[in-house]
Amino acid sequence: MCDVTDEEAVNAFVKQVEEEAGVIDILVNNAGIIKRIPMCEMTAAQFRQVVDIDLNGPFIVSKAVIPGMIRKGHGKIINICSMMSELGRETVSAYAAAKGGLKMLTKNIASEYGEYNIQCNGIGPGYIATPQTAPLREIQPDGSRHPFDQFIIAKTPAARWGRAEDLQGPAVFLASDASNFVNGHILYVDGGILAYIGKQP
Repeated sequence: MCDVTDEEAVNAFVKQVEEEAGVIDILVNNAGIIKRIPMCEMTAAQFRQVVDIDLNGPFIVSKAVIPGMIRKGHGKIINICSMMSELGRETVSAYAAAKGGLKMLTKNIASEYGEYNIQCNGIGPGYIATPQTAPLREIQPDGSRHPFDQFIIAKTPAARWGRAEDLQGPAVFLASDASNFVNGHILYVDGGILAYIGKQP
């Protein structure tokens, strides 16, 4: 393991992996952070930290593995994007900027290295039920849903939060030969949120 923002450490780690296990066939760029801070209250240093991990990290790690993939004649890069690659929302300016940039980095890697049989695609998860989001899904003392839970259910045609296992199939697809002619695509696994304007009040 290493700090994905440290280019020398990443290069050394990739070299070690290649020496011990061979060329990396599949890379999943999943490191990321979010800081929920209103933009005018966020410092430039905080903004840079999010962009450094969420966007510069995938650039650094992808750059380290692509030469080996070229030598081998194939490779798969999967960038974990977000619905915030497409949408804005209050308090997530740095995260949305980084994930929007990651969407375009995905397309550019596909454009630049597709001729070497390297496919670079992204997965854009919707709202996923995890331990981190559990407080947002707790039933309230009066028996009602948490307000944010209500908001997500109302905005999602599937009328539920995603589950971690909902991301397994898309990841396997993008890592397998089944996606050999899919390149530069962002697969949104969001229960239909991005396709839905919402119910009329």
